[in-house]
Amino acid sequence: MPSSTIRVLFGAPSYRHLAVVAGMAAACTRAESDNLAHLAGSTLAPNLVVNSHGARPVSPAPSPAAGEGPGGQRPLDNPEALIPPQCYTKTEGRNNPCYVCHQDPIEGDGHENRLGDGYLQGDYNFSEFAETNHWKNLFVDRSERVAAISDQAIVDYVNTDNYTPWLERMAKEPTFRGYKPDLAGLHRGKLAFDGQGLALDGSAWVAFNYMPMPSTFWPTNGSTDDVMIRLPVAFRATSDAPMVFSRDIYFANLAILEAAIKNVTEIDTPELDEAKLGADLNGDGKLGPTRRLRRPTHYLGAAKDTEVVSFLYPRGTEFLHTVRYLGVDERGETTIPPRMKEVRYMVKHKFVPKFAVAGLYDNEVQEKIEGNPPYFADFRDRGLDNGFGWRLQGFIEDQRGDLRPNTYEETLFCMGCHSTIGTTIDKVFSFARKVDGAKGFGYIDLHAMPDAPAHGESVGQILTYLQRSGGGSEFRNNEEMATRWFNADGSVAVDKVAAAPDVFTLITPSRERALALNKAYRVLVQDQSFLGGRDATVVPPSNVLARVEDDMKPLAPEFRYRWDIRVAWPRQ
Repeated sequence: MPSSTIRVLFGAPSYRHLAVVAGMAAACTRAESDNLAHLAGSTLAPNLVVNSHGARPVSPAPSPAAGEGPGGQRPLDNPEALIPPQCYTKTEGRNNPCYVCHQDPIEGDGHENRLGDGYLQGDYNFSEFAETNHWKNLFVDRSERVAAISDQAIVDYVNTDNYTPWLERMAKEPTFRGYKPDLAGLHRGKLAFDGQGLALDGSAWVAFNYMPMPSTFWPTNGSTDDVMIRLPVAFRATSDAPMVFSRDIYFANLAILEAAIKNVTEIDTPELDEAKLGADLNGDGKLGPTRRLRRPTHYLGAAKDTEVVSFLYPRGTEFLHTVRYLGVDERGETTIPPRMKEVRYMVKHKFVPKFAVAGLYDNEVQEKIEGNPPYFADFRDRGLDNGFGWRLQGFIEDQRGDLRPNTYEETLFCMGCHSTIGTTIDKVFSFARKVDGAKGFGYIDLHAMPDAPAHGESVGQILTYLQRSGGGSEFRNNEEMATRWFNADGSVAVDKVAAAPDVFTLITPSRERALALNKAYRVLVQDQSFLGGRDATVVPPSNVLARVEDDMKPLAPEFRYRWDIRVAWPRQ
């Protein structure tokens, strides 16, 4: 039975639910039955509890503590952890950071995302439970604890590699079935890859350069990050030698995938030898060197039988995302440091065709109408299934700063953004925002990157976001961004923003702010309070709702916007 069928959403369990689950279980493998057990509330469901809110899955804690059940399981603190803290921002009827996530379907080009949740922009359409903001860390003043950490102490901490020790520990965990780090030297950032982003260790991970999503992933708001992609073995080899790595085949298939995700008919590539590939990539009727590719109907090499489908990744695609502290160099500029806050991994373990994706979105809309909270199949140490063919898992710092697996609820935090919001392309943010073509293969570098518009727009995305959101973050609490890029009357200094030389200049913090944000997050790590949120705030932001009241003012229609996650990069 397809694992996406396991994704069931319901309130309190009923005989109907039990009957449905029992019927589904009859067609399941043992592993799938284990996952369905979470939904049934039976003796086969060690990861489900029932309380006053209905059926609630529970999360394995890092280690059992007093009051916890077998295996360190405990009830969820926040069953609505899919709703991120940013959704509780005070819009005051006009400030709209919501548009970057919540969008209506893009018509006419075969887009797979048919959810249509644009109505959620500035509309606090929450369940009764979620009307109370459970991201308690937003309301904590950490200024005294931040002040107690010296600058040198946090610099030393951030520059300490916690990735390599984790890689070495995980290599000695024979029973762990989830993702084990397999990219040597990743803590070194750019130095782990060649000039085209291919990992030097032979792992076939490829780093790419992309524009960070506004504004949580802007360094000025607390973190640096990088993203790598890896396609299955068949996409890296010729059909004649299916187990032998071919760089030309691999980068040709990566270019084909990029064209499919962005839905373009042609794209430039690193130089490829068509004679080696046995394919006329540019359509000129000759076989020779080329830097241009026309999107074919199928992938190349040993993956020749895999159809190219617009807006969908092939089965077996993997993404690796590291979220890091803010490094600071001797000039006071932001760098990507060795220490990682989180390592996030997702793999497309099943291909779901577009017609089936459309049906899943229809189900999602109906479930939202009925007010049912979402649940996801739990593959234990292999992460959670988002119901659309992707499995996600994450690793986060423990109290000492070592990386450990996320608990169930910590992983649930990731699922809202990577399951059902209207802006993503096949549940992924980054690859659609990659710099076009050959120039986009290589480690992330915000220097010299232009503030390019979103697809279909003419004004830079950063300038647009500042104007639409009314601040340099969702909570409008980034005073440094306000000082740099806003006028005294609260309007955006348009000419100043437009004159900035690159994205790096626009969205990286000063040394002082970087150190303060690092210290604030270090406090969260010491407290292991991630269930209360992961935002590195020193003092509580003022534009955050503690509770959504019935008389909250929604966004006026003129402050709601259409937006496409793809970037209209300047033509090369």
